[in-house]
Amino acid sequence: MDIRDLGEDDLDAVLDNRKRAFGPLSASDAATWRRMVTPLLSQGRCLGVFDGARLVATARLNPFTQWWHGRPQPMGGVAGVTVAPEDRGRGVGRMLMTAVLDRCSELGSAVSALYPATTPVYRSAGFEHAGSRLIATLPTEALRTIAPGAPVALRRMGPADTDELVALIGRVHAATRASGPLSYTPETWRVWLEDDDDFCYLADDGYVIYRWSGGDISVDSLVAASEATTRALWALVGTSSSVAKRVTATIAPDDPVLWLLRERSTDVVSPTRWMFRLVDPADAIARRGYSPAVTASVPFELTDPARPANDGTWLLEVADGAGSLTKGAGTGPALTINALSALYAGVPAVTLRMSGGLTGPTVFDDTLDAVFAAKPYLLDYF
Repeated sequence: MDIRDLGEDDLDAVLDNRKRAFGPLSASDAATWRRMVTPLLSQGRCLGVFDGARLVATARLNPFTQWWHGRPQPMGGVAGVTVAPEDRGRGVGRMLMTAVLDRCSELGSAVSALYPATTPVYRSAGFEHAGSRLIATLPTEALRTIAPGAPVALRRMGPADTDELVALIGRVHAATRASGPLSYTPETWRVWLEDDDDFCYLADDGYVIYRWSGGDISVDSLVAASEATTRALWALVGTSSSVAKRVTATIAPDDPVLWLLRERSTDVVSPTRWMFRLVDPADAIARRGYSPAVTASVPFELTDPARPANDGTWLLEVADGAGSLTKGAGTGPALTINALSALYAGVPAVTLRMSGGLTGPTVFDDTLDAVFAAKPYLLDYF
């Protein structure tokens, strides 16, 4: 078997593998899929495993920007991972994921994330559970009655607003020191904003995208940097309360809407878990944001079977909101790449010790927790 870049001539076979892995797409969804995937082919973001001329497995690396403690960096979003049913259990998935990680690094993304259909193959490649995409079910009437703040100008948003939207997303995630959320490329946003079934509204420091879903409302994302805009956007969604009784909405772990509701006796929040990996740890550490209140110096030993160049003793240093990772000597804890990836995403040191990914001296555990404190989340499914 060999691995090579996919081309347009392979897309029919890719769709066939996708159908066998995830079920069929409608004609309109397949057309949108082709429109989204085709530009990625020439960028080397679509890989296939071939047995002769037969396509055995596929994977795609979406070009995302992801924020960590308010700082953006390129992230390779792994999606479209399929293995033909007759080829499963032959080690194809692990071989493909090794190639995906190499390509991710070549394309300049030091971190990667994915939504797993199954955990073992991704964990063996160094990915670890890091956060969730949270879907809350809220009464529409409760949103309608959110008290307004200062007046906020809202306007409808379309493809012509793409550049403004991308810039706004960056400003908001930086201002809120967000960890985990992503943004698409401008080209992808233009495709999404052309959907007539989506209702898209823009403010100076926030936006919302929602649609009808059966007789209810589904909020894809609502992002805001001020109390007034948060109130205005959620109240806008609530104006549908005369028809829609419920709203399902993608929210952050501590989303302010949960504190704006007049009545909050029970939360109905469903998580979809995602996994995360540091591909090039030194670059990932340098690109992340940190609390300026934390100053730290921690040596540790790292093991990364899938990318042996990451193995060895490293020195982590953090000061003034910036971090660095350099090869060095010292006595400290030992981490697998899975554990370091989870730690980077805010998983506590004690959890990593109890699950076996972090071993050795405990003296630095509180420091590591302070350095990487985060509640990571994603608003988008890919």
